[in-house]
Amino acid sequence: MKNSLLMIAVLGLLMACGTPQPAPRLYQLRATPPVAVQPVAASQIVQLLAVSLPELLERDALLIPQGRAGLDALTGHRWAEPLRDAVPRVLRQDLAALIGEARVWTAPLPPGVVPTQRLRVEILVLQARADRGGVGLEARWTLSDASGSTPPRVELTRIEAPTAGTEPDALVAAHRLALWRLAEQLAAALR
Repeated sequence: MKNSLLMIAVLGLLMACGTPQPAPRLYQLRATPPVAVQPVAASQIVQLLAVSLPELLERDALLIPQGRAGLDALTGHRWAEPLRDAVPRVLRQDLAALIGEARVWTAPLPPGVVPTQRLRVEILVLQARADRGGVGLEARWTLSDASGSTPPRVELTRIEAPTAGTEPDALVAAHRLALWRLAEQLAAALR
């Protein structure tokens, strides 16, 4: 009897190990702005030098705070593109939508384009709240005159973007909204 139960248990474990896991659901920070765009032409030509993210965001899992200092990866839900690539791309596209496509550049600059301003952005926090009711973004950004004639402007921005629900898709949409709001603040500084 014991041998039969042991065999059944071993067979059960083997069958469970052989069951394929469902493919993870992938999410992206879409290029389309989350709200209607009302571009305002700027006289500045800005070079977006760097957008850095903390190592915490160098993962493909969607993360939710857990307890006092923990993080929980949402099982089966992942970013389709690394955030280190998506965030700079989306931020550049948003700035271009807000102040004009010909006013925002990244390196290498094409011949004849001379920036009047240089912008560096350091994302400090980009994280869902534990209750999944929103996404917080903190960024330190530096705007400097390309000529170096004036001291750089350094700002710390805190943004809270609400979610329309607690499901992963709503969390991703709130991440996108937070980045859009950051771009709006940066665009205002460039005008």
